[in-house]
Amino acid sequence: MSTQPTIIVHHLNDSRSQRVLWLLEELDVPYEIKFYQRNADRHAPKELRAIHPLGKSPVITDGDATLAESGAIVEYLIQKHGNGRFLPPKSGETTNVYFTHFAEGSFMPLVANKYVYGEAPNKTPFFVRPVLKIFFSMLEADRITQPLKGSLAYIEDTLAKSGDWFAGGLEPTAADFMMTYGLEFMHKLAPDALGPKTKAWMDRVHARPAYKRGLDKVGEA
Repeated sequence: MSTQPTIIVHHLNDSRSQRVLWLLEELDVPYEIKFYQRNADRHAPKELRAIHPLGKSPVITDGDATLAESGAIVEYLIQKHGNGRFLPPKSGETTNVYFTHFAEGSFMPLVANKYVYGEAPNKTPFFVRPVLKIFFSMLEADRITQPLKGSLAYIEDTLAKSGDWFAGGLEPTAADFMMTYGLEFMHKLAPDALGPKTKAWMDRVHARPAYKRGLDKVGEA
């Protein structure tokens, strides 16, 4: 690995940066991490907005290029630095494109809302908390439970058919890098909701040395 990094990952704690670090470690390209900490209100600090006006993470700079949105970053890095690796086989191209965008477009909003609905009552005065817990529980049952159950079943079925990775083949692709965050978040919220094929996929991800190296560099699990 070269000692002169051109890629800088602007890493916000508890963010989607981990999937980018995993990919960079797999690509074996030099990079640097700049760390940012969330404010007490859990928002990004103003210093991150100096890098990108939306103040989101992950953000990378690669020479003169600045790129946000983890899906865009993953596709950019594979295209520019992959040298033919981490691309799906012909038979898995459609699946790869779909799950690369399903990860944040459909799946993650459901997982995030499940978390929000569970946590929101705890942020309210104690005397209204019991009522709000019932309200948010009903809201989750009405808007989240069935769509999330269907999504998890679809993920399980896809992995049952594709083998080790979402798009098939011998290596992870953009779909796998993108799906890590949502499935790990879901595993923390409701581990029993994940099927055996999904859990086996997570074990394969966690067993990869590049994943472990990326995790060690930011000290998050």
